[in-house]
Amino acid sequence: MPSRQIFTQQQVNITVNRLCYQLIENHNDFKDTVIIGLQPRGVFLKDRVIKTLEEIVPRAKIPHGNLDITVYRDNVRRHDNAILPSTTKIDFVIEGKKVVLVDDVLYTGRTIRAGLDAMLAFGRPQKGRIACFDKPQV
Repeated sequence: MPSRQIFTQQQVNITVNRLCYQLIENHNDFKDTVIIGLQPRGVFLKDRVIKTLEEIVPRAKIPHGNLDITVYRDNVRRHDNAILPSTTKIDFVIEGKKVVLVDDVLYTGRTIRAGLDAMLAFGRPQKGRIACFDKPQV
């Protein structure tokens, strides 16, 4: 299947900025907030969001990490070949924190569900939010 461009670079920049300002509105000083990118594509978006947040709010030091959800997916056993997991890097406690899960898109919700299940292996957050792209209206 040939790939097609869904977002222009300008739309990506606008969307990342919008996500960041929404996070600032909802989390203010980011006290007790952590941001976790779902492997693989959510990590790229999380990195852009963290970089942009650090430019907008330089004083905010937001713990962030990467979460692999491979073994939590509901279709992990339906593949003929072995699925190789990615790397999880969460070197902070999420117990009682406000967690923002970042992924590239929300389609059926299956990836986010797997992300929620995987996240619970690291503790029980106080609150969870999802940050992702939405297909632009054409």
